[in-house]
Order: sequence, then C-alpha cells, then structure tokens
Amino acid sequence: MCDYSLYGIANRLAEEGEVLVVHRFHTGSKGLTSPEYLKPTEQPKGLMANLKRTFAAPPSVCAVCIPDGAQLILHEISPTLQQVHGLSTTEAVTFRQLSANFATYRDAVEFKNGVTVRLQDLEEGQSVKVLALSCERPGVREGKFIRQVFSSPPY
Repeated sequence: MCDYSLYGIANRLAEEGEVLVVHRFHTGSKGLTSPEYLKPTEQPKGLMANLKRTFAAPPSVCAVCIPDGAQLILHEISPTLQQVHGLSTTEAVTFRQLSANFATYRDAVEFKNGVTVRLQDLEEGQSVKVLALSCERPGVREGKFIRQVFSSPPY
C-alpha cells in the first residue's frame, strides 16, 4: 500500500521486476518511487525560464505502492540495520501493512528471520526489487501474522 502520508501524492501500483528506491517525499515521509522519477530533467535557460522555475511548484515525484504480501529484495541494507537485526547486505522480504489506522505509519518489510522494519526506518536511496506482487506461499494466514507483528516491539 502507500502510507497514509503519501495519499496526497500522485501514485501508481508497482510492477513485478521493477527496481524502486526509498525516497523522502515533500511531505517528509519516506516511501517508494522509481529512480526514473528522480532523474533531473534538462532545464531551459534564460531569464524567463529562471523566473518560472523560481515561482513554480516543486516537481512531483510519483509514489509507487506495494500491496501487502508482495515479495521484494532489499539491496544495500545499512550497516546499522544489519548489526541490530542480524541481516545481510541483501535480503528477501515480504511487504507488510501493519494496520489500517489513519495517521500512523503502517508500511513495513518483514525479513525471513521474523524482524519487521517500517519503511520510515530504511535508508533513503535504498534499492528495492519487486519480485512478486502477491504472496504465493500456501498456508499463510494473515491473522497469525498480525498477532506476531503487534507482539513485537516497534522499530
């Protein structure tokens, strides 16, 4: 999903095989976007172009939304997260929506070792590859997962 703080931002659903990055949006919240949206565009030159740029609204970056249960690969995991949670530089994760409550950060990733980390706690610029948009593991019960998430300490 897209965190509550990204609802006012243009967004779209992720595509399988797509590479995304963690980005801090103008709202101050982190979310996922395509690196293509972050590339600088060629700026026209001249006095009028400079005036237009000065008074123009900031360029919008499209948020890319991920459904609960999507399978991802996180690359370039920070040394701090690696040490604190016993992770490698690259890890397979499951995207999770921790709650449906308004005005709370709810997007997170669940690592294979059971650790859940909110998107807000990932490093800006971290690379994320979308493997599958749904959980294909048979026997996964959402109720069981929800109890586990809320019984663990927040990150």
